[in-house]
Amino acid sequence: MRMFAALTPTDDAVEDLAMFLEPRHLVGDDVRWTDSDQWHVTLAFMAAVPDRAVEAVAEAVAEVATGHPGIDAQLTGAGTFPHPASARVLWIGVEGDLGALARRVRGACNHAGGAPQGGPFHPHVTVGRFRRPVEATRWVRVLDGYAGPAWTAREVTLVASHLGEGRGRRPRHEVLAHIPLDARPATTKG
Repeated sequence: MRMFAALTPTDDAVEDLAMFLEPRHLVGDDVRWTDSDQWHVTLAFMAAVPDRAVEAVAEAVAEVATGHPGIDAQLTGAGTFPHPASARVLWIGVEGDLGALARRVRGACNHAGGAPQGGPFHPHVTVGRFRRPVEATRWVRVLDGYAGPAWTAREVTLVASHLGEGRGRRPRHEVLAHIPLDARPATTKG
C-alpha cells in the first residue's frame, strides 16, 4: 500500500493559504494546482507498505506521537523541487521544529516494515505541480512573500494514497488514522 504519515495544517491556515493562492490560479495555467483538502506536511512517505505491515506502521507512529508534544508551525516562504530552473513541484514552506518528529516517525515506520523513502526532510506543503520541468523562478518570487497564521499541529495523520483514483486522475487520499500528539508542553533543561 502506498501511504504517508503527515501533519495537516488547521482549517484557518488552509483557508488563509487558499485565499492567497486563489488569484494566482487565474494566471497559473502552467501549474496544476493541488486541492486544498489534500494539503499536508509529509513526515514519512512509504511507496509500498506490505499489507501485513500496515497495522504495525500505525502502531509505531502512534507510539512516537504519544511521546511527542504538539508543534507550533507556520506556512511561509516558497520553493520548488528539484530546483527553480527545472521545477516539477511548487511548494509553500513550513517553519517549526518538525525535524525531530519526522526523524522519529521515519525511524518507527522503517522498524515496523514501512520502508520510508530517504532524503533530507524539507517541511513543505505541495501547492502545485508542473506537467513538465519548467523555469519557475517567477513563481517562487510571487509566492515567497507568503506568511500565513501560526498554528499548532496536534495530530499525525496516517494516509493511504490511491494513485489515479481521485478527481482528474489525481491520487485519492484515504485517512487510515488520526493519531494525537501528546498535548503536554515540551520540557526544557536549564
